[in-house]
Amino acid sequence: MNSTPEQSGEEHPAGREVVVSLSRCDTEDARTVFDVLATGFASDHPMGETPEQTSGPRPTVWVTTVDVSEPKADAAPAHLTAPVTVDAQGGYWAVDRLRTHLTGAFAVSVVGTAAGDQEQEVRLRLQSR
Repeated sequence: MNSTPEQSGEEHPAGREVVVSLSRCDTEDARTVFDVLATGFASDHPMGETPEQTSGPRPTVWVTTVDVSEPKADAAPAHLTAPVTVDAQGGYWAVDRLRTHLTGAFAVSVVGTAAGDQEQEVRLRLQSR
């Protein structure tokens, strides 16, 4: 099988980006996860930015997009106050790279997947080691 960039999706912007969403977690835990992502990849949330909690009856959802094509650094172990559920959506190669990065910081379990032709959505459960 030929593994040209066109087939793996690495060169196409959509194949490099993963949309990550967190909900129903503590603000500090959301910041911790976003910081771990920002240490490894280009992200639309800078390191140290604290996500804002919204008020009202609906849960807050924090979303970031990361470009996994050029990793900056390996993830160091990080502490969460409680397990965090992460939904990651993107190309197969990109989501796998993101999951691998997160395993450097947390204990990661895959709790659900939805597969498509070019993309997948994976639900991960992150816990402190």
